[in-house]
Amino acid sequence: MTIPELALMGFIIGLTGALAPGPTLVATIHSALRIGWTGGPRVTVGHIIAEMGIVLLIVAGVTTVSDTYRPVIAGIGGVALVIFGGMTLLGARNATLLSGNCEGKSAGPVLAGIITSISNPYFWIWWFSVGSALLFSSFSQGIAGLLAFIGGHWSADLAWFTLISVGIHRSKTVIDNRIYRGILLGCGLLLVIFGMWFLTQAL
Repeated sequence: MTIPELALMGFIIGLTGALAPGPTLVATIHSALRIGWTGGPRVTVGHIIAEMGIVLLIVAGVTTVSDTYRPVIAGIGGVALVIFGGMTLLGARNATLLSGNCEGKSAGPVLAGIITSISNPYFWIWWFSVGSALLFSSFSQGIAGLLAFIGGHWSADLAWFTLISVGIHRSKTVIDNRIYRGILLGCGLLLVIFGMWFLTQAL
């Protein structure tokens, strides 16, 4: 894949993860209600700090992996992408944007972003399955490919959580749940497509 394609893939897959309801989304909503539109970007900074550490760990391992194991990693990543895509499709039907309880979260936005990321088991599952395979693939284009993918990934996080916080700050609502579910369905389909592409590479 080219550098722009890697950046686009990183953005799309990153957006899928950001859209999924979870503790980081709840922290963003709470921060926006408490301190205004800057809550989203600040939570994202904390989330990026958490991901930066795990990315460095994965890359350190990726650089030592033999070519013999690349199809295995691609296969594992492909299966994981299909599974996560299927989970996204199944959860999209009843997904609601403003789910969760924001009470009791008094940590600063950046710290909240770190805590809600590392305390989420799906964060670790995703990075050591789907994420590691994607990083491995992007690293085939060198450091530029790796930076393009992770830059696109983080851009999606920043864009979505900023949109959430701006929307809440201005009107206390963001988007209609039907539109949100449609976005999740589209992202789920894209995950499955990416997963099938990885499986073809493994084979």
